[in-house]
Amino acid sequence: MTLDIATARSARPYSRREYVGRVLWALATPLFRCSPRPLFGWRNLLLRLFGAKLGRGVHVDPGARIEIPWNLELGDHAAIGAGVWVYNLGPIRVGARATVSHRAHLCGGSHDYTDPALPLLRTGLAIGDDAWVCADAFVGPGVTVGEGAVVGAAAVAMRDVEPWAVVAGNPARVVKRRALRQAQSP
Repeated sequence: MTLDIATARSARPYSRREYVGRVLWALATPLFRCSPRPLFGWRNLLLRLFGAKLGRGVHVDPGARIEIPWNLELGDHAAIGAGVWVYNLGPIRVGARATVSHRAHLCGGSHDYTDPALPLLRTGLAIGDDAWVCADAFVGPGVTVGEGAVVGAAAVAMRDVEPWAVVAGNPARVVKRRALRQAQSP
């Protein structure tokens, strides 16, 4: 197989509207990134203005990099830490009360390496409710991290992670099960 570099470089994987949106988001990004850390409401407003679907009490650190806000959905009380790269070429959903810790990478796109033109694949991914993607972890295209699961620090999850599993390593493998604990009612 010979790569078709000319076709790959001339491909236009986005609509005109998406290209315009990406340029506008790039111009607005300094307003997001330069905001003081406690101004979660301000950053949430900017994300919503660009089409993100955000629940209540969402915390997105100003150091997070959101590639395409209209492809982002964050459930109630979800948190995105400093230095997280949300590469959401396809839709990325982070569930309620889920946490994505600092410098993690959520990769919602890739290229079809079996095609000589290397077309863009906009697969997206999903992080379940109450899940935790730890520091420096990588969650690959098309992966679902189940409810309550933990992707350990610096782990590389290229396959789905079962609910309430704790995975670690490269490639990520189950190292234990997380016990389901019900919150105490006051």
